[in-house]
Amino acid sequence: RSAIRILREYYASDDSGDAALLQSGEDMGDEMAQPAAPQKFKKSRGAGDTIIGLLEVVESDLAKTMAEEETEEAGRDMEYQKTTQENKVINSMKTKDVEYKTQEYKSLDKAITDLSADFDTTNQELVAVREYFGKLKDRCVAKPEPYAERMKRRQKEIQGLKEAVNILESSNGKSGGSFLQRHRGGR
Repeated sequence: RSAIRILREYYASDDSGDAALLQSGEDMGDEMAQPAAPQKFKKSRGAGDTIIGLLEVVESDLAKTMAEEETEEAGRDMEYQKTTQENKVINSMKTKDVEYKTQEYKSLDKAITDLSADFDTTNQELVAVREYFGKLKDRCVAKPEPYAERMKRRQKEIQGLKEAVNILESSNGKSGGSFLQRHRGGR
């Protein structure tokens, strides 16, 4: 912008010789001094206007490109900030999830330990109850006798009854009394 301003000032001024694109300074030595302007030097206004126009087009293109880049950069910066914030939130959520899952894991592990101990105790009680039930079952449940044993027992009963009948018959003959019950009259 300053180059365009300087060129406009240079070409806008008259040809008096005052306006020149020369560096001046008192601290510059003789060897750094600008050479004298040629005698036939004239400002070329048409070329100056072309140069100024070209510089203005370049300046507007640069300004437009710079504005677009700044807009894109601002958009990318906003997207970056948004993504960074989302990542912080997600990271925080995952950290909390890990804490909660760890607590849940510990409580479930404790519950498993407690339930395993309860299971062992209950299993021992079940074994003892089944053992006791087996003993009671042997005592309380009537088992049918095998046929051979029943036959032997019945044969013994029949034999005993026959002996009793024989005893009764033989005693009937000796004492003359029987074991029959008789009714007495009169009370």
